Amino acid sequence: MRGWQLASFGLFFGLWELAGRWPISAAFPPFSTTFLALLEMLRDGSLGKAYLITAQPLLLGVALCGLAGIAFGIGMGLSRTVEWLSLPIFIILQAAPMAAIIPLLTYMYGIGLTSKVLAVIMLAAPVIVMNSYKGIRNTPPSLLQMCRSFQGSRRQEVVKIVLPHAAALIFTGLRLGLAMGFIGIVIAELLITPTGIGDLITYHSSVADYPKMFATIASIVAVAAISLHLLERLERRLFPSG
Repeated sequence: MRGWQLASFGLFFGLWELAGRWPISAAFPPFSTTFLALLEMLRDGSLGKAYLITAQPLLLGVALCGLAGIAFGIGMGLSRTVEWLSLPIFIILQAAPMAAIIPLLTYMYGIGLTSKVLAVIMLAAPVIVMNSYKGIRNTPPSLLQMCRSFQGSRRQEVVKIVLPHAAALIFTGLRLGLAMGFIGIVIAELLITPTGIGDLITYHSSVADYPKMFATIASIVAVAAISLHLLERLERRLFPSG
């Protein structure tokens, strides 16, 4: 980690410590207290158990989006008919207030794994589909014309030119989809059913154990940031020119 990154972390945590000791609010603990609460939850296993529950719908939802979303985005990019029928739907989903829509899933599918997976899909799918679609659509026409001038078939055009050119943007869509998936699962566990990480936040808030509540929230940010960083490093390794 670079020096300026360490300095920025030190500044952030230092300001957090000062703000907690001021205090800004009785419900805002210092960083030191929050960090000790995090260590306690790691030691007693409560945080690990919560993440095991949360990880199942998150990974399942992102995996389904990765398979179906990329295929759908490629279909939109290659077919004007599919684009005309589907593009407005995903534009609306990107702009829709998910915090209002997600509770409807409980009414439709009940409290359980299905509703939480759908919550992840509803947030992750639009960015994965749209990035895949834009990657296909942004293929340089000159490359396509070159393929056609050499009597290349439509299949060769797609496999050898369109998909390789769009691969970096498709992978970026997966990374953004994972970020949205984290948001979706947290909203689902807070609004649909208090399980996993959402249960820890709700419970510690209800008993006014604010250090553990903030520790849980901070752990979500940390896990999401590390996951996205690892995906970004993999993306750079696979597509160094991107």
